[in-house]
Parts: sequence; structure tokens; C-alpha cells
Amino acid sequence: MTKLLIIDDDPEITSALARGLALHGYQTETENRADRALDRLQSGAHSGAIVDVMLGADSGIDLVREARATGATLPILMLSALSEVEHRMAGLDAGADDYVVKPFSFDELVARLRVQEHRASAQRPAPARLNSQHRTLETATTSIHLTEREFELLALLMRDPDTPLSRIEIFDTLWASEGSGNENVVDVYIGYLRRKLSQSDFAFEIKTVRNKGFCVTGQIPVLTDTSGPDGPPSS
Repeated sequence: MTKLLIIDDDPEITSALARGLALHGYQTETENRADRALDRLQSGAHSGAIVDVMLGADSGIDLVREARATGATLPILMLSALSEVEHRMAGLDAGADDYVVKPFSFDELVARLRVQEHRASAQRPAPARLNSQHRTLETATTSIHLTEREFELLALLMRDPDTPLSRIEIFDTLWASEGSGNENVVDVYIGYLRRKLSQSDFAFEIKTVRNKGFCVTGQIPVLTDTSGPDGPPSS
């Protein structure tokens, strides 16, 4: 798992988990507030999550249940000091992939995370490939051609996945030097890209983040640079 989300209302616990997991090669992000955790579970920015059963006045089990009901698919491991069978069953029934009882060893936690990592990897399709020479977006079964500006827009969003770029930032990068037009052209080309992406399951999407802009979420394509004898196609 490349980046884990740790959800616990106690900052000392999330900090300790983050430090321990870093020693085992994991990148982590933390969230202490249940009211923000749902959006982060749904964001597609993380390859797995660790959720404590007790989140202050809120329930981690309810959080996991709501995340699953609204489409979150990432592996979720729950932590709890509650060891009774009915508590473990409640967590698993809510949609958790595993349940670890406190206190636990980091070796056990990492072993369980790796099991979930292998399972998720086996189910995950290979990422799409964005060919910079031919401006094509390809999977094993699908290939679509992008215009020069569509390619530039997608490549720009891929530079920092899951981080929104505003319309003005995108416009300034791709269109401002032309000395004409306005920010509305960004929405037009976002629409063009989304229509092309809808032709197949590329395992990623261009997401609109309210009051912030656009970002790419999901399984980010791999940028390739395979030269062909005829060079890139015309736009």
C-alpha cells in the first residue's frame, strides 16, 4: 500500500501509528475528525485505511458502513480495544476487511496490512498508459486518441494527483500565453476529456472539487514515451 489513511480521534495514537508504519516503509496521512473522514475515505487518494472503532462521540463502524454504502472500495482495517466476538462481527459486517484488537504488535498489524495489499492488488486492473508520442490513452483492451490540448490538460492534472488545480491555474498554464479566451475554456476541455474517458473503464476520473477546481483521482495512468516512426499525430 503506497499511502494509508489513519483515522482516530486521539492525535497521539495517530502520530504513533504513523511513526511505526513509516519504519515499515508506509506513507501515511492522519485524520482526527470523523466529520471529515468520510470524504477522505471516498477520495481515492489512499490505498488503504486504518479506522478506530471509537471516534470520540462518533462510531468508526458507522463511518465504515457509510463509506461502503457510498462507494468507497479501499481496504479498511479496524482497530479496537473491544475484543468480544459481536464487536468484531459488527466491524466486519459494516464492511471492514480486517479487525485488530488492541493491544497489538506492529509486526502483526503490518502482516495484516500486507494481506489486504495483496488481495487488493490481485483485484486491481493494470493502470492505463498515457503515450506522450502518440497522445493515446490505452488499456489492454481500449485505446483513445487525445488532441494536443486534451493531452496537455490530462498530463497537467496527473502531475500532482488528488490535489485540485483551480480554473485560473489551469488557464494560466495552458492558455494564457495565447493572449485570448477566458477561463471557461477549461470547463469545455474538461468536458471533452470526461466524454472520452466514459468510453471505457480507465479506473480513474477527473473530479470537480467545489470551490477548488479539478483533480485526477483513482488509479493514475502511467506516462509513457514510445516513439513511433511517424511521430505524434496531428491534433
